[in-house]
Parts: sequence; C-alpha cells; structure tokens
Amino acid sequence: MKIKGVNLGNWLVLEKWMSSAIWEGTDAEDEYYLPRGLDSKVYEARIKMHRAEYISERDFARIKAMGFNSVRIPIPYFIYGDRAPFIGCIDELDRAFSWAEKYDLKILIDLHTVPMSQNGFDNGGLSGVCKWAQIPEEVDFVLNLLEKLAKRYGKRKGLLGIEPINEPVSEEMWNDMGVQKRYPPLDKEMAEGSAPISFEWLKGFYDKAADRILPNIDDDKYIVFHDGFRLHAWEEYLTQDRYKGRVILDTHQYLMIAEMLGCEQTLEAYKTFIKEKFEDEITKVEKYVPVVVGEWCIFNSYCVGMDTKGGQSVLNGVDSSDAKGVSDEEKRKVYMELSKAQLKAWDSLSGYFYWTYKMLLDPTNQATWRGWDCWDLAKCVDEGWFPGRVA
Repeated sequence: MKIKGVNLGNWLVLEKWMSSAIWEGTDAEDEYYLPRGLDSKVYEARIKMHRAEYISERDFARIKAMGFNSVRIPIPYFIYGDRAPFIGCIDELDRAFSWAEKYDLKILIDLHTVPMSQNGFDNGGLSGVCKWAQIPEEVDFVLNLLEKLAKRYGKRKGLLGIEPINEPVSEEMWNDMGVQKRYPPLDKEMAEGSAPISFEWLKGFYDKAADRILPNIDDDKYIVFHDGFRLHAWEEYLTQDRYKGRVILDTHQYLMIAEMLGCEQTLEAYKTFIKEKFEDEITKVEKYVPVVVGEWCIFNSYCVGMDTKGGQSVLNGVDSSDAKGVSDEEKRKVYMELSKAQLKAWDSLSGYFYWTYKMLLDPTNQATWRGWDCWDLAKCVDEGWFPGRVA
C-alpha cells in the first residue's frame, strides 16, 4: 500500500502556535509548563474540551473523502495519565482507531514527546531542554510505554505501525538550528547538560524499542524509525535480517529547512531543491528500505513575503505583519505548484504524511500569522492551494 496520509497535529500533543486559545492566561511556551501555569480545574476543562472538539469522526470522514488512506497521530508520553499534572488521552486514541477502521484508514502511532525531551523543540514538549537520553529510568519508562501500546493496538485492523520517537535531534541539527536560542529554556538550570542524541545511542534505543514492539504487533504492521536527521546513515543498520519487511524509515523534509540550508526563496529554486535534494536523495534510500516523508508542507518564505529565517515565527521573534506578501492569485499558483512537485517527489517513495490536517490560526485578523495558514491541509484544499483529492 502506498501511504497517503496527514498528521493530526495539535490534537493530543499541543503546539502553542497552532491554537493559542488554550494557552490564554499563561506565559507557557510549551506543554510542560501549560498545566503549571493554570489552575488545575481550568487546565482540565480546557484540555478535555480541546480534545473533544478539535478532531472528531467527521474529520476522519473528510480525510477519507480527500483521497487519503492513513493518519499519523502524535501522542504524548503521558497518554496513560500516569505523569501528573498531565491528563491522559488513551480514550481519545481508542476512539480514533474506531473511526479509522470505519473509514478504512490506517493509523501510525507517533510518540511525539518524552520526559525531558529528545530535541528541545517546542513540539517536543519542553523548549530548550534535551536530556531524556541521559536518564536511564526515563528511557525505560518510554520502552515500557511502547510495549503497552503495541499490546493494546498490535492486532487492530487500523494499525499501520508504531514510531518509537519523533525527531530525536542529531548533533548537526542541534547546532544548525541553534536549538536553545530558537527555543529558549524557561528554567536554565533544568536545561544545563542538554545535548543532542548520538547515532550510536539512537541505534541502541531502536533495537530495544523493536524488542518491545515487534513481538506484540501483527506481521503486517511496521515499526517506523525516524531518521534522526541523518537520512543517509541507515543502510547497514536497517538491512539487518530482523528488520526485513518490518521497518519503515521516516524522514521529515520542509522547504523552510531548505531555506536554512541556503535555498533561494523563489518558486523555481524551491522546485529544483525538491527534485535534486528531496526526490533524488530520498530515492537512493528507498532502494534498501521503505521510506515515508512523515512531515512536509508547502510553507515557504516567498509566500509569507519575507525571510522567515528557516520557519521562525512571531513566537521566535520573526514578525510577518509588515511582510510584503504576494497576491492571492500568485499565492494560489505557487502553493499548487509546490504541492504537485512534492507529491510527485514522494510518488517514488513508500508514502507521506502532510503536516498538518488542521490548525486554528486567524491570519486575516492577526497579521503576524500571514502566510502561516498553509500548514493547515484542510484550508489548503479549500483555498485551491492543494489538490482537492490526492491521486
């Protein structure tokens, strides 16, 4: 099956920039501090309402109608409600499986956050801190969690696979992004000792995760390893006999990263980068292991109308309210061409998941978010920025 999917971002794992209302009344920039900045009853009411309303059965019906066959669901490490002050969300994931199976969709369970973070990104749940891999008891906690999830969903028709960890940060990405400058830690003492995750450590963790997951899922399900921002490093590891037919490599490819690497901010430059760096380079990996682009979108600085410095927003100090912008007609043309170019690139792979299905941004009334609504796939379709139905 060629995977044609979309992420259900900001549903069970929150990101402030994607839906700000739930964060009102607190200075929290990430999910770690959200419950610590609100009265416990207020936090509980907001989080339960958000989860009940943000994604529903109707969304699964629409995703199917748009031609997709899969969803990637980011989940938090506290999904079972065993890490106060957070509130668990296993019931929501149970409901998602019932909806997916009704509409013949597959689910990739993506463990998106871990205690003390695997990357220091805001989407890792704790900005500027990356210490999880250094804490053996927290690594064990995660391995036990993965085993529980495998046992709970391993025989469900709707399961595509389980991704043991999202975006464990490499040394190169840690330095290139300047993680602790881009995502300043609130507690500098807590952040001391933060460090990227080495390739050798990551391979060892993946071995342990596979030992917990593979025996508990059916033979037609997969373990999905994120490439840790090292696309070409995996051939020897992934061609082991134990992973034959059971593993998929996940790589995340964004045009904002292309810009960070020096790609000129023009339509033609983007299209050249998509062909030469995205398609050609990833296809080399597809020759020895199935590859999915687990996150991508059509966001780019050209359509924002200013250099976003690798996708930095007003939350990172880049305010686009004074951006020049482009006309609606030009934006429609550029976005559709970038959509088609990337879909064509992914066609030579085992599949993809767009980031993300839905957001609650209001760029019409909040000028600082002009150009950021293209992360919202449903809006992209409605605006004519993305094909109404994927082939």
